[in-house]
Amino acid sequence: MKQILFFLLSVLAFNSLAQGPKVLIVTAHPDDETMFPVTIFKITHELKGSADLALITDASGGFNGMVASMYYGMNMLDSVVGRKKLPLIRKKEMMAAGEILGLGNYYFFDQIDDYYNRNEKPYIEGKRWDISYIERRLDEILNKGNYDYVFCLVPHDGQHAHHKAASLCALSAVQRYKGLKKPLILGGQAMNKGYSFRFSGLEGYPETQINSRAPIFEFDRSFGFGEDNKHSYMIVADWVKASHKSQSGDMNQSMHRGELETFWYFQLNGEQRISEVSTLFETLKKSGFPTK
Repeated sequence: MKQILFFLLSVLAFNSLAQGPKVLIVTAHPDDETMFPVTIFKITHELKGSADLALITDASGGFNGMVASMYYGMNMLDSVVGRKKLPLIRKKEMMAAGEILGLGNYYFFDQIDDYYNRNEKPYIEGKRWDISYIERRLDEILNKGNYDYVFCLVPHDGQHAHHKAASLCALSAVQRYKGLKKPLILGGQAMNKGYSFRFSGLEGYPETQINSRAPIFEFDRSFGFGEDNKHSYMIVADWVKASHKSQSGDMNQSMHRGELETFWYFQLNGEQRISEVSTLFETLKKSGFPTK
C-alpha cells in the first residue's frame, strides 16, 4: 500500500512540474498577437502550458484588405462593408491564428474599434468604451484563470490608442488582483536586431513604469537550425500573420519581419520576481529546437 501511495504521489508531483505556464493575452485587435506569437507557440506546444485571449474591440475597423477583397468577394476597403462584415470575419481569423498558437479560451469584449488615433483617454475614461464592463470581465477572468503571466503590448506613446488602452486595462486588472500570487505582466513588441527603441513608461500612467534593473527579455525567432539552417521559428509568426487575411495590407508589410520578440518588465511586478521571467526565457530558448 505504501508503494502504491508513493507511486501516486510521484506521478502527481511529476505532472505538476510538467505543467507549463498559464498565460492570458490582452490585446485590442485580432492580429495584435503577431507581436509575440512564437513565445506563445513555444509555451503551449513545447512547455505544455496554456494560453487564453481577451480581445477588447469588436474588430470592425481595419480597412486595408485590398487583396483580401478578392479573397472574400467584397470591398474590404469600404467602411460600410467593413463595419458590417469585419467583426465576424476577424474573429474567425483570430481563432484560425489561435489554432496555430494553441489558444484555449477566447473572451470577446466587443468594444468599438472606431478609427486609428493615438489618444487613449476617451477609451480609458469610458467615453468610447464601457470601462466598468471591461474591468469587471477582466477581474472575473483573472480570478478564474489562475494565470502565471499576462501579456499585452508595450503601451508606448506612438502606439494606436486602442493598443495603449487595452494594455492599461490589463495593467489595472493585475493591480486589482487579490489572489495569493499576482500574475506577472509583460509588455511585448516585435523588433529587428539592433533596435534602438527604448521605453520607460507612458507619461501620466505610473502603472506603465518599467523596472530599470530588469533586462529586456528577448526571443530570437530568426535563429536558423536544421538542414542548411533553413529552418527557424519565423515560420510560426508567418503562419499566424497569414491567418489574418482581411488585413492583407498590414500583414503583407510585416510578413517575415521582426526578428526578435521582446518583453518589458513592469515595475508593478516587483523586483524580486525578475528571476522568474529570466527562468522562463532561458527555458524557452532551450526547448523544442534550441536557439541562442
